[in-house]
Amino acid sequence: MFAYIIRRLLFVVPTLFVIILLNFVFVQFAPGGPVEQTIAQLQGTAVDATARVSGTSQGETVGGGDQGQQQVGAQGGGASKYRGARGLDPELIAEIEKLYGFDKPAHERFWIMLKNYLRFDFGESFFRDKTVIELLIEKLPVSISLGLWTTLLTYLISIPLGVRKAVRDGSNFDLWTSAVIIIGTAIPGFLFAILLVVLFAGGSYFDIFPLRGIVSPNWDELSPVGKVLDYFWHMALPITSMVIGSFAVLTMLTKNSFLDEINKQYVQTARSKGLTENKVLYGHVFRNGMLLIIAGFPSAFISIFFTGSLLTEIIFSLDGIGLLGFEAAINRDYPIVFGTLYMFTLLGLIMGIIGDLAYHVVDPRIDFEAQEV
Repeated sequence: MFAYIIRRLLFVVPTLFVIILLNFVFVQFAPGGPVEQTIAQLQGTAVDATARVSGTSQGETVGGGDQGQQQVGAQGGGASKYRGARGLDPELIAEIEKLYGFDKPAHERFWIMLKNYLRFDFGESFFRDKTVIELLIEKLPVSISLGLWTTLLTYLISIPLGVRKAVRDGSNFDLWTSAVIIIGTAIPGFLFAILLVVLFAGGSYFDIFPLRGIVSPNWDELSPVGKVLDYFWHMALPITSMVIGSFAVLTMLTKNSFLDEINKQYVQTARSKGLTENKVLYGHVFRNGMLLIIAGFPSAFISIFFTGSLLTEIIFSLDGIGLLGFEAAINRDYPIVFGTLYMFTLLGLIMGIIGDLAYHVVDPRIDFEAQEV
């Protein structure tokens, strides 16, 4: 198993490289980069934009492109291929490019980015006046809170419910819980979030739960017990909406996995030997039935932790990593875009290795040593 883990860890490096390279290439063709945005600000507010240009160059931290690193023409009194730049001084345009590092060729920017990423140096945001690491640390508590609690509650609800549905397949319990699950599958999680806001957060009916942040402004003044209660008071609605949107698929996956195992020959043999149903279920079926659930854990965790929380963060005014990445993509804040992409990819690869380890713990008969990565 040790050799397999080493191979997987070594495989992380080329995977990260290819993903970052592909996204870097794609970004070169994305319109409306930071240079064009600064030009637009300059056209509207010349004093503020000029002051911004006079700042410190960030050329060593940039990772993206701006319409394929279009070159500024020096003739024609400031003629430029950047949208909105016609008529501006070419020297000013060149200074804007230097500010964001776009005065360097694409391959040089990519090489600088890779060297910095080896040190986990993702540079400084173009528009937030903070480093990417500072922003990630600042937003992590929200995303960790949403991801961990949602994953924990989803598994605590879905696995027992799925096992129960498999054992009582075809019963009234199975039928009415399936109806609830179909509703949970059909309705997106963000609609449940809006419904919870309308019902319980001062929308139209009750004003029981807060609608902003994960703690109250006076959180530091509360007692330890008060801090815990205040935290869960703020997180109740966001987590509930995400659990409702997540548990349905996992419940049906658990049911089908256990139902498939229950109908196998070895279960009939165990019953014929006089073993109790609990002994058969949790001594034989559980280990095999959980393999498929464990296999899907890494992707489920990443989905809940990052992409699944985006709309929830917007609806409940929670400033987390999902919202940060979305706003960075919209604003073409490339250091944040590539920094978060790098961290998400790295975490996803590590979670895949952890999933394989959990596979082996649940069923030691699985031999990864004999498999190629």
